[in-house]
Amino acid sequence: MRHRFIQKSTLRAAISQVANATFAVRLPEIWGEGTTTCASDSKKFGSWDQNLMAEWHIRYGGRGVMIYWHVESKSVCIYSQLKRCSSSEVSAMIEGVLRHDTDMEVQKSYTDSHGQSEVGFAFCHLLGFDLLPHLKAVASQKLYLPETDSGGHYSNLADILTRPIKWDLIREQYDEMIKYATALRLATAEAEAILRRFTRGNPQHPTYQALAELGKVLKTIFLCRYIDSEGLRREIHEGLNVVENWNSTNGFIFYGKSGEVASNRLEDQELPVLSLHLLQLCLVYVNTLMIQRVLSEKPWCNRMKAADLRALSPLIYSHVNPYGRFDLDMSKRLPIEADLAMAA
Repeated sequence: MRHRFIQKSTLRAAISQVANATFAVRLPEIWGEGTTTCASDSKKFGSWDQNLMAEWHIRYGGRGVMIYWHVESKSVCIYSQLKRCSSSEVSAMIEGVLRHDTDMEVQKSYTDSHGQSEVGFAFCHLLGFDLLPHLKAVASQKLYLPETDSGGHYSNLADILTRPIKWDLIREQYDEMIKYATALRLATAEAEAILRRFTRGNPQHPTYQALAELGKVLKTIFLCRYIDSEGLRREIHEGLNVVENWNSTNGFIFYGKSGEVASNRLEDQELPVLSLHLLQLCLVYVNTLMIQRVLSEKPWCNRMKAADLRALSPLIYSHVNPYGRFDLDMSKRLPIEADLAMAA
């Protein structure tokens, strides 16, 4: 049944339809206007280890795989990916923004420290959206100077200033950078394959040097905005809290077989991931309708203030019984004796 009727493409199509239906049914007066931001993060799942996907995770420990989620601000997950533990989170972030097949137009992407890099900043800019990471080691970051001998204009920042940007290098390699960005946009190459070429292990590659230099420009601009604006810091943290809430719900739904991906075939590993994505997305869709129905009643609607609506989330599950319902009738006996007699 699974091999005949359940395919990766059909699950992807179903996920897109449910996500688009959620966007269409949401009431702006309750959920706010349509958003163009999403947060991305990964979660480790245990898995069988006799396959090419499963690896030992250095940070979390244990063998398993990573599932990378892209979740918008009101808990609609627009894309999911099954990844190896050692695969690049930067490439997964770019892949999800480009490949999601929903009506949402992503203009900002929130990530943690593992989902950003200087090359990632450059590619996000060339692809037309902003990378807004939460940097864990922000105190150790450096700012690059726009021009030679311009450090005197920023004497208060002398301790965190470093060398000037090499603008000539960016101009020389501009066409090559656009070529690789176009390959990403048109899906003629996978993001992980391209970013694997542009790593610190290949420092002599001229295009890598130009991408890193452009990334330094964009990261410097972002750091100035991040330090100056408390609103931007709150915006990033709120977005990442939504995807963390999504991750916390995974275990509630994906409880079968001890929460492990129980297969060694890549196709059979991807199906439970997409099925989990679809089920969780359906939970968000149903909860959205239920909350809107309750708030359509004036006594409830009048009690909701702006702060209450801002904290409202459709990703709740305390009212859900994932194990089914068992009715116990104390006036009847189980037909155990008859079954034992038949077995004898």
